[in-house]
Amino acid sequence: MSVINCRPGCAACCIAPSITSAIPGMPQGKPAGVPCVQLTADLRCALFGRPERPSFCAGLKPSGEMCGSGRDQALTWLARLERETQPEACRHD
Repeated sequence: MSVINCRPGCAACCIAPSITSAIPGMPQGKPAGVPCVQLTADLRCALFGRPERPSFCAGLKPSGEMCGSGRDQALTWLARLERETQPEACRHD
């Protein structure tokens, strides 16, 4: 899996996954499918490169597999990963 540069205007990784650790402005983390409060109007992370950025975010690296050919594919891929990695008791399939 090769790491690629983020696609401008995508922000799929700031919307699709759930984040269970605290985020400034979201002390309980964020649910899947909800935009992070740190997502700026131009779809960039206001915490990028800052120590307050959750380790989950820093560890999520864009790749051809994850990002696909566009934002819609990235949102779909990340949403599927979110569903597939939920504990069995939480799944709503």
